[in-house]
Amino acid sequence: MLTFDPEQFRFHHIGVACRRIECEQRGWAALGYAPEGARFEDPLQGVAGIFMKGSGPRVELLEELPGSETLTPFLEVGTKMYHQAFEVPDLDRGMAHLQHYRAKALSPPKPAVAFGGRRVVFLMLPTRLIAELIEME
Repeated sequence: MLTFDPEQFRFHHIGVACRRIECEQRGWAALGYAPEGARFEDPLQGVAGIFMKGSGPRVELLEELPGSETLTPFLEVGTKMYHQAFEVPDLDRGMAHLQHYRAKALSPPKPAVAFGGRRVVFLMLPTRLIAELIEME
């Protein structure tokens, strides 16, 4: 029996893979988006990123850090928008909820620089959608 209410998933952002954040930012700026906070680097995730807000959903522009291949599979096939992120009050229960629907964790939960050390986990649903769960403060 599930003990997690899926209505507790709170949308946070769409993850966008890019080769260079600066180039990608120009396209989003043309759509009225502006940076939300400073650029960050997360060695555990192997990425640098920046959040941008505009008239649509928040986006997280991400590029690989030197030596990382975190985004390579997406970039090689031309996929830009590759994950949706949701904040959840209990990361472990949120993860178990998605795993009940046959989602597979892509790696164990780990602290993320972009969220002040709060844990995140990426799961692939059977539909090939990647969901990032972010532990709420």
